Amino acid sequence: MEKRIILRGLLAGAVAGLLAFVFARIFAEPQINQAIDYESGRDAAQELLDKAAGLPVEAAGPDLFSRTVQANVGIGTGMILFGAAMGALFAVAYLLCLGRVGRLRARSLSLLVAGGGFVGFYLVPFVKYPANPPAIGHPDTIKERGSLYLVMVLCSIVFLVAAVWLGQRLQARFGNWNATLLAAGGYAVAIGIVMALLPSLGQLADNVHTFGNHPTETPLPLENSQGAIVYPGFPADVLFSFRLYSVAAQLIMWSTIGLVFAPMAQRLLQPAAESPAPAGSPDPVAA
Repeated sequence: MEKRIILRGLLAGAVAGLLAFVFARIFAEPQINQAIDYESGRDAAQELLDKAAGLPVEAAGPDLFSRTVQANVGIGTGMILFGAAMGALFAVAYLLCLGRVGRLRARSLSLLVAGGGFVGFYLVPFVKYPANPPAIGHPDTIKERGSLYLVMVLCSIVFLVAAVWLGQRLQARFGNWNATLLAAGGYAVAIGIVMALLPSLGQLADNVHTFGNHPTETPLPLENSQGAIVYPGFPADVLFSFRLYSVAAQLIMWSTIGLVFAPMAQRLLQPAAESPAPAGSPDPVAA
């Protein structure tokens, strides 16, 4: 049974990854192209300033894959594999919750677990460390940013599991509704403390690098030695649109996992509820 559940999770995740890729290809990819164009133009302007100042200029290395390959085969394959991996983790979480979180139908539990996956794996870490297109951030902070994001994801998942456990423990004393509110409040407080303790992306920029002689996460206008602007700052609308579409793509993926997995789990776990009952017999009761 466990293998069949996980295989269905893999299938649902792969379908979800494909749909998320289609959405990202249509809406997010143009924002990535604009960010890459900005980065290339800024690098060219900086190279001219360095040449004028007599500074050595490093030649850019060749791209291993073209933008066409990256935007189609690369991102598509990556998102489908990522979706399948999230689907497998979703199925494991589903199995752990099955029979331990009350008398929920298989479909309802699927949607709840998918919602928890979206919040725990993506939305909460996104609030602290949002997704960035090319030209945002600096190579010197990649390791720090990756490590901090991983810490945020792990804390979010651990606290979410603890909140579910706490809600179950408090249910007998406070009732289902109040226990849920208390558990959610505990999760919010715990994750809020972690967010306050971890440095922001802007603080990393302050400590490691500057853009245009100003410590910031987003590149400001590039100035020459006389203080004249020779290249504009990163467009805020591109950054906003990229982050918005990133959240939407993840929402599509997790929603699809829950919706696709739900009927498969229903048929597997509650076959009696899917078949018509004989005339005069009582309706089956879902576990």
